[in-house]
Order: sequence, then structure tokens, then C-alpha cells
Amino acid sequence: MLEKFIKLMKSKKILILSIITMSMPAILEMALNTMLGVADTIMISKFIGKEALSAVGFANQIVFALIFIFSSFNTGAVAMISRAFGEKNFDKLKQVAEQNVVLNLIIGITISIAVYIFRNSIFGIYSISEEVFRNTITYFNIIIIGMVPMFLSFSYAAILRGSGDTKTPMKITAIANGVNIIGNYLLIKGIGPLPEMGIAGAALSTSISRIIAVLLYIYILYIKDSSIKLKFELFINKKIVKPLWRISMPGAFEQALMQGSFVVLGVIISQLDTSSEAAFRILIQVESLSFMPAVGISIATATLVGKALGEKDVHKASETGYISSALGVIWGILMAIVFIAIPGGILKAFSSDTSVLAIGATAMLFLALNQPGLNFMIVMSGALRGAGDTTAVMLYTSLRLWVIFVPISSLLILVLNMGIAAVWYAEILSFVIFSVVIFLRFRSKKWADVKV
Repeated sequence: MLEKFIKLMKSKKILILSIITMSMPAILEMALNTMLGVADTIMISKFIGKEALSAVGFANQIVFALIFIFSSFNTGAVAMISRAFGEKNFDKLKQVAEQNVVLNLIIGITISIAVYIFRNSIFGIYSISEEVFRNTITYFNIIIIGMVPMFLSFSYAAILRGSGDTKTPMKITAIANGVNIIGNYLLIKGIGPLPEMGIAGAALSTSISRIIAVLLYIYILYIKDSSIKLKFELFINKKIVKPLWRISMPGAFEQALMQGSFVVLGVIISQLDTSSEAAFRILIQVESLSFMPAVGISIATATLVGKALGEKDVHKASETGYISSALGVIWGILMAIVFIAIPGGILKAFSSDTSVLAIGATAMLFLALNQPGLNFMIVMSGALRGAGDTTAVMLYTSLRLWVIFVPISSLLILVLNMGIAAVWYAEILSFVIFSVVIFLRFRSKKWADVKV
């Protein structure tokens, strides 16, 4: 069986090279994003303390939940832009891109104002100490400044990726992350003439980095000469928005249900002690670092599948999905080996608190076992999204999270007192079941008939 798999992979060298070539900038971009989260976690944990780390975790959970839910038009935009790119229809490509930016701008402004007004009520859902709550609000009040720029940056990155350019988002992310890390160091501790701002400094450096990122995207897409140079538009084109809405809405529902499950999980984790909360945030960063290459492969796969369908080559689209998913599983196995081999060394990089380390060590084995299924689901979902089959992905994700993951996590943590490791018990079970389901969907090739 293994020999046949190796022989098959060798016979697909050209396709694998194509996937990796397009994936590498996206992988590096995802790695940079994750390394930023890692750097933030380490700096906040060691410079300020576990209470601040917990606060940043709760604040970012809400911020990213909102952004991922309401910037879901980017999913439809990638499908439509990559299809237009494959058809060499650059006028349509630009129209879709411009409308996607307008939608992200409107939604970004609306959501930012709403969550700022109701921030105390939003964070009141968590059962956290007064100190953690105070730090959460302090951090959120500043991080909200960068929310609209982040909405726009996500939309601009989606436009570039859909048109085959994964290098520019990577470069911009590298610059923004460098600014953020340097800003953290200078503002948290108050280096030189700068004031010591603590958790407010971490928030300010993050917002500044997001503003810089969006300015760079604006220069690339609106000022610099290129084949996809955009125009500033503030009107809604129904002919473009209607299919964009149709393709994107399942993704928005998927993200709403996914992020809602994470918020519920956060509420559950907030019932535990601060050491458990801090360990959970560290483990999430560790896991995020592990699957970022799969996210990069998923982004490239979505573009390549959409392009192949634009060229009317269903076989090529199908092969791309299979080979990409195999690469994701291989990566997952490698990361599982690393987690099993050096769990303590990984955790000590984030914290020196013995109670946090002890809690985290218990869960590391299950993070390892989770890797192959997690990486497979990420890449295969990208293949289906690239084909515009967002409804199927939404359905499977929703069922996985709300029928298996959330209920079992709740039972194991709140009733059986099994601690944060229970999160990964439940996740492993959910991936075992739904990896089979999503594979069967892709094999059916029903996605090839989706109209974009």
C-alpha cells in the first residue's frame, strides 16, 4: 500500500511542484501570521503575566470570530476571481474584486461600531476574574482601531491570491508582523523614551501593524501599475454581488457556526482556573503553528482548482484536490512526530509557569494525534471551496462542530472534569468521522457542476 502511494506521488511530480510553488508564499504568509501570534503569546506571557495572556486570548477570540464571519465574501471572491482568471476575463475579475472590497468596507465599519458600543456585554459572557476582564477591555479598546484595516487587508489578500499572486500578501504580512513584534518589544516594556504601556502597548503595536498592511495593499492594488489595477468604488453592482452573495453565504454561515463554537468553547474554558486558561491559549498557538502549512496548501489548492475548472479541466481539478490533501496528511504526520518527541521543550518556549506547563503537557499527545485529520480537512475543504462548493463545506463543518465537537467537549470538561485535554479528545473524534464524509463528497465530483 505504501509502495503504491509513493509510486503515485512520484508520477505526479509536475502537479506536486505546481502546488508547492504556489503554496510556498501562502505557507510562509501563514507561518508569519502564526509566528506573530507565537511572539505575542511569548512576550505577553513573560513580560506581563498569565492574566494578561488570558485577556488577550478572550479579546482576540471575539475579534477574529467577527472578522472571519463577516469577511466570508472573500471565500466567494476567491472562487469567482480564480475562475475569471482561468477564463482570462480580467474585466470580470476586477469587477468582482472591487465589489468585494466595498462589501468588506461597509461590513467592517458597521461591525466595529457595534462591538465597541456593546463590548462590556460581549465580554460579560465569560466567567473571568476582575483583573482579566479589565485587561480584556483595555486591550480591546485599542485593538478595535485596526479592525476595519484588517477587514480590508483580508479582502485585498483574497483578490491577489485568486489571481494567482500569493507572494505579495506574504511580503506585506512579513512587513506588518515585523512592525508588530518590534512595537511589542518597545511599547510593552517602555524601551528608551517610550512609556511602559503593558497590555495596551501590545494592542497598539498590533493596530499600527494592521494599518501599515492595508496602506501597502492600497498602494499595490490602486496606485502601482498592474494587470489588476483597481478603482475606488462605493456603489453596489447587483449583477456581481448576487452570485458573490450566493457563493459566499454558506461560507459566512460556516464561519458563524465555527466561530460560535469557539466562543462557546471559550466560555467553557473560562469556568476553569487562570492557569488552565493560559495553557489553553498556548496550546492553541502551538496547534496554529502546526497547521499553517496546510492552510497555505489549502489557499493554493482553492486557486488551482478554480483555475482548472475555468479551463474546463475537471480531471486536473480533481487530481489537484487529491494530491494536495495527501501533502496535508504527510505534513500532519510529521508534526505529530515532533509533538510526541519534544512536548516539554515546545511548551517551555511559551511559559515558565510550572502550573501552566503541567496542564499543557497533558494535552500535547492529543494535539499530536489530531494532526493528520486536522490537516486533511483543511486542505480538502480548500479544494471544495475553490470549486465553489461552499454549501457542502458549510454543512460538514457545522455538523462536525455542533453535533460532535462542542457537545462532547462540554460533557468532558464540565461534567467529567477532564480539563483542557478534553477539547482534543472531542476534536479527534470529529475529524475521524468527517474526514471520511468530506472525502466521499470530493470523490463524487458533484462540485464540478457548481455554477460560479
